[in-house]
Amino acid sequence: MQGLDEIYLRKMEVSDTDKIVEWRNKDRVCRNFVYQEPFTIEGHLNWIETQVETGLVVQFIICEKSSDRAVGSVYFRDIDRRKGCAEYGIFIGEDDAVGKGYGTLAAKLALSHAFEELKLNYIFLRVFEDNMAARRSYEKAGFSLIEGKREEPVINGVARSMVFMDISSNKA
Repeated sequence: MQGLDEIYLRKMEVSDTDKIVEWRNKDRVCRNFVYQEPFTIEGHLNWIETQVETGLVVQFIICEKSSDRAVGSVYFRDIDRRKGCAEYGIFIGEDDAVGKGYGTLAAKLALSHAFEELKLNYIFLRVFEDNMAARRSYEKAGFSLIEGKREEPVINGVARSMVFMDISSNKA
């Protein structure tokens, strides 16, 4: 796959907490999440303890191969191993890594892991309807829009439209 030699994924570790908190508190990153409260070290450590360590979440750090520099994170949450499904999420935290195609590459690597290693067969995501860059990236990775499925969470007093996208193992 072209470009996959540019990045790799590694399992997130507790030592990544400071960087993840820094990234998630950036306005560019935060505004693309439903949860927009300030991210804290304590909150992230709780996420690790209650979500990652229990197997409900599998989270990776996206790293540039040329420098081993961490540039973002990708994860599967609410993993239901009985049904074989999970929700996908990603963010590129380093400003100079945005627009390089890392999100698409990370999605392809993460989906391969989800289908081959985790034995999941269905992944979905939610994305703000107006986040066209993310939607294009997800499409390049193989996700398709779920027609008619949407939600409108109220964030800071304003309703924002979200659409859903999905991919199954037989389409990957």
